[in-house]
Amino acid sequence: MALTPRLELRQGQSLVMTPQLQQAIKLLQLSSIELREYVEDELSENPMLERAEDETGGDDRLAEEHGAEESHEDENGVGDLSTADDPEENGPLMGLEQMNAEEISSESVNSLDMEEYDNIWERDATPVSEAPGMPDPATDWGTGGTLGFESPDIGLENILSSGVSLRDHLLNQIQIELANPVDRMIAVYLTDQLDDCGRLPDELEAASHRLGCEATRVADVLHRIQQFDPPGIFARSLEEGWAIQLREKNRLDPAMATLLDNIELLRQHDHKSLAKICHVELEDVQDMINEISALAHNPGELYDDVIVEPAIPDVSMRRGSEGKWIVELNSNTLPKVLVNQVYFSEVSRNVRTKEEKQYVTDKLQTANWLVKSLHQRATTILKVATEIVIQQAAFFDHGVEHLKPLVLRDIADEIEMHESTVSRVTSNKFIDTPRGIFELKYFFTTAINTTSGRNSLSSEAVRHKIKILIDNEIPDRILSDDKLVSLLKADGVAIARRTVAKYREAMKIPSSVQRRREKKRVAALA
Repeated sequence: MALTPRLELRQGQSLVMTPQLQQAIKLLQLSSIELREYVEDELSENPMLERAEDETGGDDRLAEEHGAEESHEDENGVGDLSTADDPEENGPLMGLEQMNAEEISSESVNSLDMEEYDNIWERDATPVSEAPGMPDPATDWGTGGTLGFESPDIGLENILSSGVSLRDHLLNQIQIELANPVDRMIAVYLTDQLDDCGRLPDELEAASHRLGCEATRVADVLHRIQQFDPPGIFARSLEEGWAIQLREKNRLDPAMATLLDNIELLRQHDHKSLAKICHVELEDVQDMINEISALAHNPGELYDDVIVEPAIPDVSMRRGSEGKWIVELNSNTLPKVLVNQVYFSEVSRNVRTKEEKQYVTDKLQTANWLVKSLHQRATTILKVATEIVIQQAAFFDHGVEHLKPLVLRDIADEIEMHESTVSRVTSNKFIDTPRGIFELKYFFTTAINTTSGRNSLSSEAVRHKIKILIDNEIPDRILSDDKLVSLLKADGVAIARRTVAKYREAMKIPSSVQRRREKKRVAALA
């Protein structure tokens, strides 16, 4: 057969990921915070987009154009409410020892210290000041007089007490105890290297190179600031932190120092070997262990009060008037953007070149697709969350023991979507329920067979059973993994020993041997 060039015409089908489709998929998997940042970037780059601010009445205008959306309940009893530069790379700093004291002032030390689519998903709200029968917030409640404050804007953050942070506490001691400006600079640098437990990385050579001074001077400053309050601060390991605290109590004798040098034997509960190495009796070893147990493991925990903020729910659920669950979107997490048709009309009349016309058209198309994608994202999240509530209704009514096995395919088949879409929707999305705030992925668990072979149990429900059994165990009868398997099988759960061990380790529950030793130690202290 001769090899000759020729033309052929073929017809086929393929899936093409258009930029608009890629944008819709990207928005679907973003969390509420990431989505807000993305929309802010689009608002700054696209002149055809405008923000629908509550203060300017933009939402009221949209409500008039599109009408209010009402909640409805389906036959399953679940309604949806749609309203609802790295310094390390730049080399070391100027050598601190080459700087004069006048060049390092206290200020420099302290300075070492950020076409429109219906996209409305919120209910009408009446300000407190306009609600009938409610007094003006700027007036005294019940007296009609004005409040005795200079500003009526009194927020919760203005009345909360502010505690002293660990860094501020250490900087105050540095200013008092260290007179040399170079030593102060070294101490401030080391303060900024502390981790959450108040410990330093054991890298004094790197610190001396970074600061441009000798390592001996850094070590000398470190030795001085290790005597600061709280005791144990600036330690480079847990053992060194304990040694600092014991030294302050005048309890770091040779036996205690030897015990700290052999901390691995302590972790292994090898008390006999410790007694032999420390040249003390077994009872003395127990007394030293009790003394160490009373020391602070995290010296800075008394100063840094970390306020843990809960995750912002994307969806919330509540009981309806007839006891049925109502699912609604959290309007506060939904960006409110519009296509500025007025601005587009004005600009279109003034375009002169083909490039300008193409630019305006592209920006308008991008704006339209963004608003449409936001609308589609909100609708998809609400649809998936509603189906999850339907599937896991027993959990919301009776608790975690009634959480049923669920996979992505179960939800995808019911709402007629692809599993990948459901996976993107449930990633980094949270729902506010009467039982707490949960990530949507929490409700997808594998199935554990029962001894009867009928209804399967959720793996999360089995974990809950294991935790209950361990919490209620008697100190004299610690439950091993084999015993847990026997008790679970008696309760109708068919599970292997290695699965019990895996679930126990995932919940960070020690083994039966470790739990027995710990409870004996607690009993001895009591």
